[in-house]
Amino acid sequence: MTFGLIAILVVVLVVYALVRIQRLKWFVADRAPGARWERTDEVIKDPVTGRVVRVWIDPADGSRHYVPERFQFRRRQ
Repeated sequence: MTFGLIAILVVVLVVYALVRIQRLKWFVADRAPGARWERTDEVIKDPVTGRVVRVWIDPADGSRHYVPERFQFRRRQ
């Protein structure tokens, strides 16, 4: 009886930890890059998440970083 209760408690704690880690990853990914990064005019729709992301570039090495746009405005046609 106590083994089953301990097993359930361990499973609940592991699931809780995994959810917290995933939320932290989302929080860090949504932040704007550091001061050395330059914002570009390039905006794309991420095919996996469906979110609109802006491209930022590190001028030191040319690496690209995709940051979700916080406010998505509709374009007038």
